[in-house]
Amino acid sequence: MGTIIPLLFLIAGFVLLIYGANWLVDGATSIGVRAKMSPLIIGLTIVAFGTSLPELMVNIFSCAKGSSELAIGNIVGSNTMNILLILGVSALVCPINVNRISIRRDIPAGFIATAMLYFMANDTIWGSHHTVNWVDGIVLLLMGFAYLLLTLLKNDETDRNEEMQTPLPWGKTTLFIVAGVVSLYLGGEFVSRNAQILARNWGMSENTIGLTIVAMATSLPELITSIVAARKGNSDIAIGNVLGSNILNIFIVLGISSFILPLKFDFTMNMQLFILFAANALMLLFVFTGKGHKISRAEGALLVLGYVGFVTYSLMAA
Repeated sequence: MGTIIPLLFLIAGFVLLIYGANWLVDGATSIGVRAKMSPLIIGLTIVAFGTSLPELMVNIFSCAKGSSELAIGNIVGSNTMNILLILGVSALVCPINVNRISIRRDIPAGFIATAMLYFMANDTIWGSHHTVNWVDGIVLLLMGFAYLLLTLLKNDETDRNEEMQTPLPWGKTTLFIVAGVVSLYLGGEFVSRNAQILARNWGMSENTIGLTIVAMATSLPELITSIVAARKGNSDIAIGNVLGSNILNIFIVLGISSFILPLKFDFTMNMQLFILFAANALMLLFVFTGKGHKISRAEGALLVLGYVGFVTYSLMAA
């Protein structure tokens, strides 16, 4: 009974996070349309950040409770799942074509973000003693804003060719925003509190809980978005969602989290960071092998198997 109740609250928290993020994005998008923001800007800001809201809320509540190890584990686990499982499953549904902009900008940005996290967490920058502190956070946030700015500058033509959406009625917009904020607050509270309880009950570290259970659940929005996009043949959305989320998770989510509490890094998690870096390299290798810049179904299956190996290793190492 001591495990069942926290587990139920944890699941309820994940449901609240997912629905809350969707409601808040819908409401904020409606306001953006009324403010005559272009679809591209809405996508790069509101929608892109919306898929990272579950990770952000879990990290904020975890750091507020002094559980910063769960925060880093959540991001490393989510990013690894995004590449290996989500991109792999999407490729199994439909082979993923990768455009030149993603190859030149987004994939390198993912490598840079992962490398910066490694250097910051291992005392290579600012002497942070195995923590990502507020100084590191400023650097991460600046890099995140620079990435968003670069993305905007490279998509001017796409921006002009897209059609504007129709805004929701004001009453529905307000309801979505209020419901989204409340759901995100309660979901973040439930997940952070009960993840700690389960970690103690199961004899697992907060790192491991963050790398596996919490990361899987907070990545559900990306999983659903990418699978739906792949089924519709929208490869750009499928891979753009994964790459953009990974970059924002490190630059923005960890950047904000580090202002609440210095993020402790267990050096044993360097192996998981290496796996994340290897996952990025494997994705790039698949893009340049075979015909055209695409990830085939066979390569997608290999990515999924890689994620199974990642979770197995993380649980065994715990």
